[in-house]
Amino acid sequence: MKLKTMKNKIILGFVGPIASGKGTACLYLKNKHGAEIFRFSTILRDVLDRFYIEHSRDNLQTMSSALRKIFGEDLMAKTIANDVKNSGSAIIVVDGVRRMADIKFLEQIPGFYLVEINADQKIRFERIIKRSENSDDAKKTFAELQKDEQQECELQIKDTAQAARFHINNDGVIEELYRQLEDILKQVSK
Repeated sequence: MKLKTMKNKIILGFVGPIASGKGTACLYLKNKHGAEIFRFSTILRDVLDRFYIEHSRDNLQTMSSALRKIFGEDLMAKTIANDVKNSGSAIIVVDGVRRMADIKFLEQIPGFYLVEINADQKIRFERIIKRSENSDDAKKTFAELQKDEQQECELQIKDTAQAARFHINNDGVIEELYRQLEDILKQVSK
């Protein structure tokens, strides 16, 4: 399958709960198909870095809420959509869709598909401890993960996921995730 020679972009936006496999899916598509990755959290991490503030989940959520409150719910969605439009990549993946406002502008771009990735909460807890993406991940308890998932930005994921065209169950081994991603690429490249 020669996806890089297609004239139309394939844009996959990933929505799912914490540690469900969105980042892993993005890295696979980058390494296997040369996809360009855009992450909502990169915007937040850049701002936190500028102010020398730790990358904890709480700080990321607070920064997201503050920026959206001051500049509008669709601030980051506009930014990501412009990044996607300006990209010359044939395959683009967007990590961290959480709200319907996040896809408002993306779904206006031809070739955009929303993909839900989900996994059992206990499996996701094990993954979050191993990956240690945020400064507070390695010492997180299961109760803290459950509390994190009750934050405003996480609560909208379930409703947003209902708008997804494709659904991936990521309870299994990594090869199964890859197979499901390849199946989606085959379907959208027709």
